[in-house]
Amino acid sequence: MNTAHPVLPWLEPGEAFPRAHHAWGIETDAPGLLCAGGDLSVSALAHAYQAGIFPWFSAGQPVLWWSPDPRMVLNPAEFRLHPSLKKRIRQFARAPQHDIRVDSAFERVINACAENSRRDQSGTWIVPAMVQAYVRMHQAGLAHSVETWVEGQLVGGLYFVAIGRAVFGESMFHHTTDASKIALAALVCICRHWGINLIDCQQNTRHLTSLGAVDIPRTLFIDHVATAATQPDPVWTFSPLYWNCLLATQPAIT
Repeated sequence: MNTAHPVLPWLEPGEAFPRAHHAWGIETDAPGLLCAGGDLSVSALAHAYQAGIFPWFSAGQPVLWWSPDPRMVLNPAEFRLHPSLKKRIRQFARAPQHDIRVDSAFERVINACAENSRRDQSGTWIVPAMVQAYVRMHQAGLAHSVETWVEGQLVGGLYFVAIGRAVFGESMFHHTTDASKIALAALVCICRHWGINLIDCQQNTRHLTSLGAVDIPRTLFIDHVATAATQPDPVWTFSPLYWNCLLATQPAIT
């Protein structure tokens, strides 16, 4: 089989992205790779996400842009709440010293994710340039954090990009057992409350599959984003009442 790579487009800052369907295919060793270069400005990132594209690169590499096919997504209505996690969330929700916060410590969350996150055992992909870029996205109202707090301590959380009602999960971290899963469950509850029916997970992992995420064709994903991104922004807050939409209706998973 010929596995020679096609030419990878190089973008100058401000230059438009290629169409997502031009990404490298499964016959290469980097399926989903679309282009390199450009910049990590708020404008560039917003355009990328709305086109089904995201950045992912390691230290020493140029900015690399990806659009895998298929795309892993999680429908909040199909989130798999395993019995142990359901029990943990019930305990968490009942404890007055435990709470979920949104956007109270975004920089702490993304830096904790940078410390903990690894892909392909090659070191963190949340390099300093990425941290700075997503902090700017947060300041622009396009990136958010969901945080798990216990007795005034940040013990887990996640961050994500949201454009309208198009939601793109990025990374999670935990310092105590299940703290990141509790944050994800809280994000699922927020999305259910606002009628958001898809959370982008970017790439297939066993962990995400265990929580109910599935692969869909890239074309279907991009069509969804095109519609969801034009819908009114949700109010990114969390109420303890939101747990009911998950705990009261979710059947146990065996």
